[in-house]
Amino acid sequence: MLSDTDLLLAFDLAPVGLCVSRNRVIQRCNEAYASMFGYTAADLTGHSMSMLYPSTDEFERIGERGLAIMRDSGRYSDERIMKHRDGRLFWCHVAGRSLDRNDPFGCAVWMFEDISARRPVTTPLTVREREIAQLLVEGKTSKHIARALGVSPRTIDAHRARLLRKLKVSTPTELVARLAGLT
Repeated sequence: MLSDTDLLLAFDLAPVGLCVSRNRVIQRCNEAYASMFGYTAADLTGHSMSMLYPSTDEFERIGERGLAIMRDSGRYSDERIMKHRDGRLFWCHVAGRSLDRNDPFGCAVWMFEDISARRPVTTPLTVREREIAQLLVEGKTSKHIARALGVSPRTIDAHRARLLRKLKVSTPTELVARLAGLT
């Protein structure tokens, strides 16, 4: 049987970033989590996770989406762009589990993995373009994205066209492949 010391050691030395949050405020994180963002664990403890997002808007929108899913299943995962202390943006795989489905953010455990080696951020994108890119990689259609963001499908199509130009690809399939780091 593992002792409390063994469990803390496993948390602290895990090869991926781990974080325990209460109402999206970091209560404890391991060194892998902190260094991924350019901080020490002490720098992050007691601070809102919002400081790790490229914008407040993204923090709020991802939170809204995650909250609904966690209420249904108690779990949430996605791949999103996060922000390093120096301002550099990077793709991150995130998975979390809630202690209580009725209050998903009351207490949650999160795993963060930097996936920028296989999926680098190569082109500056706006907040909305990052949001759409995240949903495109999840396989969502323009209609689904429009519904999720409360805009028209034509607006999403216009953003997709800008993404095609910015990423220098000519088809929607190439766009998703580029966003997913496959090309």
